[in-house]
Amino acid sequence: MKTTIVLDAMGSDQRPVPELEGAVMAANKFDINVILVGDETTLTEALAKIEGNKSQVSIRHAPEFLNMEDHIREARAKKNNSMAVGMELVRTGSAHAFVTVGNTGMAMYFGIKTFGMIPGIDRPCLVAVFPVEGGKCVLADIGSNADVRPEFLAQFGQMSAVYSHLMLRVDNPRVGLLSNGEEEGKGNEITRQAGPLMAAAIPNFVGNIEGKELFGGKVDVAITDGFTGNILLKSVEAVAKLILTTLKTELMSSTRTKIGALLAKPAFDEVRKMLDPNETGSAPLLGLNGLVFIGHGRSNAKAIVSAIEQAVLAVESNLLENLRNSIIIQEK
Repeated sequence: MKTTIVLDAMGSDQRPVPELEGAVMAANKFDINVILVGDETTLTEALAKIEGNKSQVSIRHAPEFLNMEDHIREARAKKNNSMAVGMELVRTGSAHAFVTVGNTGMAMYFGIKTFGMIPGIDRPCLVAVFPVEGGKCVLADIGSNADVRPEFLAQFGQMSAVYSHLMLRVDNPRVGLLSNGEEEGKGNEITRQAGPLMAAAIPNFVGNIEGKELFGGKVDVAITDGFTGNILLKSVEAVAKLILTTLKTELMSSTRTKIGALLAKPAFDEVRKMLDPNETGSAPLLGLNGLVFIGHGRSNAKAIVSAIEQAVLAVESNLLENLRNSIIIQEK
């Protein structure tokens, strides 16, 4: 079967236009099949207005969809929502992976309900890829688990190391535990307990790291709880935006700086591309016994294409099977 990606067409803030545009672009760019899930009448009418070859894009009807503010109670009442219907297509073998830019909490809820967990994993984690000195670093968790237990962090580390190796082509990834000091024993009670567990389960665990080691490229994987990781992620995005906005303002402030900006434009374009979240598009929810990718609600068509690309790469890299075979089950 040709690689087939299910896309929740009712997830973004501007649904379903970014999803439909991105689906058509991705289907042609990667030569894949994309199944759009949502209200059939709405999607059919909207898709007719999208330019491009749509021969590899199909629609599966789901009469309900989840809002960003929906919680478990609302989600349970919407049994035929686009997430549940889309994930079921993957579970039954009609597709290889599911992508949504909708409600993260509900994606995790339906993901666990639909696929269950990989043996040896208690909770799924979201990962992000950061640009750092000399390359890229995988950060987990970035928001799916505000409260964790020490064994969760060890599991996140195992899975993220596999992800770094397969998706970023890093041999023997260096894994660090984010803390407030490099010395052993630093951190809160959870990180102090997690360190020995990670050392036993992860071959190239380097111990505690601070933020400077993360961005200095000293590790390939950085592990933390979802509360800390989400704050770090959003802070980095805000700082990156501030730097780019300030640079643009300063470079446009005089004729002299404008000339300099023109000469340096290729370099600035590369930096902007490196910091652009639309270039990645989605984060995998590692730990589920199925491939689920989650993007941002503000995603545009470009971000949707990038999100689908991540799912395609995961399928081609056989990410799920490698995760299943790489988990060291520890006694609790």
